[in-house]
Amino acid sequence: MVAHRRQGPGKGGCVPQASPRGTYLLISESLRARIAEGRYVDGLPSEAEIGREFGVARTTVRRALRALEESGDVATVAGVGRQVPGGAQRAPYERIMADLLRQIREGVLPVGARLPSEAVMAETYGVARGTVRRAVRELETAGHVRAQHGVGRFVSSAT
Repeated sequence: MVAHRRQGPGKGGCVPQASPRGTYLLISESLRARIAEGRYVDGLPSEAEIGREFGVARTTVRRALRALEESGDVATVAGVGRQVPGGAQRAPYERIMADLLRQIREGVLPVGARLPSEAVMAETYGVARGTVRRAVRELETAGHVRAQHGVGRFVSSAT
């Protein structure tokens, strides 16, 4: 399948019209790279600005931003907008820990729930398995997660 590119107005945003990964994922990857470069120290542009830049609908932008929020790369601050928590100084394993803790506290991962495998989390967060392993080990040390040999890791505490 050949993806045709269209040029969006603005800063040269360019996304494929048809993509097996989803346009919103390509946008979130582009924004994630910019975050890593330190381009959004004062916060991300508005949904409308991002939509104009990439030439996509606002719903597509919202999906991309939701993916960034779920991975811990962006946080919404009421009355301020979307911000980069901790900036570029934050290590990838710390982002994973923060996201897993958020899921535990919000009940997305309730006490007794099995954590996804290292391979699944590595794919989800776009990091190496060793990075995931370190994040989970830190959560185990803090008492939030317990390992059951040969079965998996489970949420043990929400506090």
